[in-house]
Order: sequence, then structure tokens, then C-alpha cells
Amino acid sequence: MNDAGSFPVGTRRNEDIALDMMRFIAMTTGYGKTGSVGAGFGSSVASKPEDYATHLLELYGRCLSAVERKK
Repeated sequence: MNDAGSFPVGTRRNEDIALDMMRFIAMTTGYGKTGSVGAGFGSSVASKPEDYATHLLELYGRCLSAVERKK
């Protein structure tokens, strides 16, 4: 956050965009939650909190890769 002044107004970091994207996907599909199936994202059901966190980190990595490919 120390370098926030170096970005022009209206620009966002790739990491922030990927985080928003991950949140949207996780919230709307139930990605990685116990007892739910992520629509269109294959088998993503976590049996314990550690697995859920692992699923979310994996999803964040996929989102970040997608954002970086677009720039």
C-alpha cells in the first residue's frame, strides 16, 4: 500500500483485480465450500477448512494468470 501514489487515478493492480474476480467466482458458485459443487469448475468440494483455503488460493492463482494474460 506504500506505493499507492505511484498509480494514475483509475488504475488497479493485477492482484486487486484477480482478488475481486476470485471473490466473485467463489461467492456466486460456492467454489471450494464443503457440500457444494462449483458450477462449471469441476469437483471443488473441500472436506475441511485447510482444503477450502487451498482451493481459494488455487482459484486466485488462476484468476491472476488470466488477468496478466489480458494486459
